[in-house]
Amino acid sequence: MLAAGPAMSPLPEAELVRSSVQLYRYLLRCCRRLPAGHIQQHYRHAIRQSFKVHADEDDPVRIQQIIKRAIEDADWVMNKYKDQK
Repeated sequence: MLAAGPAMSPLPEAELVRSSVQLYRYLLRCCRRLPAGHIQQHYRHAIRQSFKVHADEDDPVRIQQIIKRAIEDADWVMNKYKDQK
C-alpha cells in the first residue's frame, strides 16, 4: 500500500508514458538518478526481468495497469534514495 499524500512522479515525463517501450525508457532514466553502483545495477536488472515476464501481455487494460503500478513503484524507489547519490 502506498503512503498517503500528494502524488509526485520521479520524473516529469511520467504522465506521458503510454506504451511499454516508453515505460522501459522512463524507468531506465529513473535508474540513472539513483546512487551509482550496486543499487543502479539491481534496479536495471529488475526492470529488464519485469519486462521479460510481461512480454507476452496483450490486454490493453492490463498493460495500462502495469504501467501505472511501475510508475508508482519507481516513485517509491526514487523517494527511498532521494537523499543519497
